[in-house]
Amino acid sequence: MAQTETSPATAGVTVTAATAQASVSAATTPAASTASPAENFDLNNWASVLAAAKGKTVNWYMYGGADSINRFVDAFYGKALKDHYGVTLNRVPVADTVDAVNQVLSEKQAGKDLGAVDVIWINGENFASLKQANMLYDGWNRQLPNSKLVNYDNKALNLDFGIPIGGMESPWSSAELQFIYDEARTKASDLPRSYAALKEYACDHKGRVTYIAPGPGAFQGTRFVKQALYELSGGPEQWSGTFNQALWDQWSPKLWQFLNDLKPCLWRQGATYAKDENELHSLFANNEIDFSSTQAIAGAGPLIKDGKVPPTARAFVFDKNMIGDFNYLGIPSNAPNKAAALVLANLILEPDLQAAQILPNNGFGLGYGIDVTKVTDANQTKALQDAASKLGPSATDANQLAKVLVSDMPQQYQNLVEQEWQKKVLQAK
Repeated sequence: MAQTETSPATAGVTVTAATAQASVSAATTPAASTASPAENFDLNNWASVLAAAKGKTVNWYMYGGADSINRFVDAFYGKALKDHYGVTLNRVPVADTVDAVNQVLSEKQAGKDLGAVDVIWINGENFASLKQANMLYDGWNRQLPNSKLVNYDNKALNLDFGIPIGGMESPWSSAELQFIYDEARTKASDLPRSYAALKEYACDHKGRVTYIAPGPGAFQGTRFVKQALYELSGGPEQWSGTFNQALWDQWSPKLWQFLNDLKPCLWRQGATYAKDENELHSLFANNEIDFSSTQAIAGAGPLIKDGKVPPTARAFVFDKNMIGDFNYLGIPSNAPNKAAALVLANLILEPDLQAAQILPNNGFGLGYGIDVTKVTDANQTKALQDAASKLGPSATDANQLAKVLVSDMPQQYQNLVEQEWQKKVLQAK
């Protein structure tokens, strides 16, 4: 990360996994609350935030089931927080993010002014639950010095599964649905760039296309169908915000009609579908179908490395309506160490750390939380460019991903997609 001497708010930190891992270890239980009910800092004065955070521990509740992400967090954030800001990172692993949400909600019910949770890795339903309960600290995200690097006008970012984030979440990373093809057997010029073109391709190459069956745990399949709904209905805008039954009733029959018209052209004539991405990758690798899918910013790269797809696999996107989402940090309203949580949220947006997180070799491999075009520092720009170049030709260009990125829709629509697809498509005669 570029070193600067202008302000402690943007002081650069350079971290490598090798140096950090030896000196950082995450606890598995929260530290005792040490903050007063009203921490002494002013959001408009970042120096006061840094002063209030110094010497504190930030208890970060996050899904702990991915060892590589745990190591990344400890190595790239833990040491930087301690060395540069005097903040101790206490990563608290949870089996499911809802466990952290329930912790906060139970503290509210018990009337605790100060809880145990300082920050949560959060999005989607869990964000909606805490927002509805009025248990998220508000008005802070755009006050972070590095918030100038975030594109809050991007609806894929300012809507968390269709719910406005307001001032309650700051982005960490992102993911976006992409398709995968094999350049050894399919020309880039022949790739479909819309659902209408995909249907035409499938019927011209019968049996060579399929998708993952939508359902719980098969979010890529659900997202594939939701993107088709966006295209058929004219775009994602009308699907954000409050659930609209009339809107669903208007457009869902057209969605099921499109997918049923597609069925005869699909692999096994749509009698069965891939159950998850691993099965889809296997069908693709075995040359039974022409396309697979991924959500990784590295495109086909990690799959090539793991031997799941051919070395000539490449990622591509349609010309519009590719659904993506962001992972965020949320701070509970009863967090005992809000200042330390704010310092963590700001640190995560540092361009050098954003560059580090896109590289699968570092253990994370998710997309940017920032808008890289907003970075003006030459050294930071170079770090981002160097990281992107390491992804190689198997990845989709970051600018192209950003151009076609759209927000996901609220959970109620997702539930309907998954439930009705079974009846209206899979079981349809």
